[in-house]
Amino acid sequence: MKVSIITAVRNGAEAIGATLDSVAEQSYVDIEHIVVDGASTDATVAVVRERGRRVAKLLSEPDRGVYDAFNKGLALATGDVVAFLNAGDSYLDAGVVATVANAFSAEDVDAVFGDVLIVDPQDPGRVLRHYRSAGFSPARLASGFMPAHPSLFLRGELYRRLGGYDASYRIAGDFELCVRAFVHERARYRYLPRALVRMPQGGLSTRGWRSNWIITSEMRRACLRNGVATSLPRLLLRFPVKLLEVLRASG
Repeated sequence: MKVSIITAVRNGAEAIGATLDSVAEQSYVDIEHIVVDGASTDATVAVVRERGRRVAKLLSEPDRGVYDAFNKGLALATGDVVAFLNAGDSYLDAGVVATVANAFSAEDVDAVFGDVLIVDPQDPGRVLRHYRSAGFSPARLASGFMPAHPSLFLRGELYRRLGGYDASYRIAGDFELCVRAFVHERARYRYLPRALVRMPQGGLSTRGWRSNWIITSEMRRACLRNGVATSLPRLLLRFPVKLLEVLRASG
């Protein structure tokens, strides 16, 4: 099966090299790497052209945010399975995509996901938090728990049924898509008990209390809009779990 990997980036010349190298080093052969650049004003496009050894498609034009960029990537993707690996993120080893593809081949599932290591941007070997997806179930979406998005691989057919991401969300568009996928579409899934992706801290969802408040408000909106009963207090209870993951990583 073909696996499409979509990388969204804007002014990420210093970060995207690691992502390009990570995809290029994958042992799996049938990969379609798509880079969607939001009209960067730095050297991002030049870096992609120089180091994107497995980049099949490059689109560079203005967009309306990360989820708009995701949708542009989905429109270009022809893979049986689709994943997103944003600038700065990298797969943990060269066998990740092969492992995921084997899981899809072995079982009749719509989604495969694992864990993500959130690391120090200056020292990628230093793990700040181990985002574990092991406890995920559709019922836990009401409490704000979702599979780690950088580790989430979905069948292309499922993305087509879903119609992509809702670009009106600033941070929680991936959560809202998961609500539709796992609640409305009842996507069948398999969890791989291992870390698949290394993600530097500082992304949209890891920028401190203000981004935490925005994402929590958007999660509530996503749940209520899709008929999932929840509340702000219930969603806020996920933060002790995050804190525990941080303490475990530091210990």
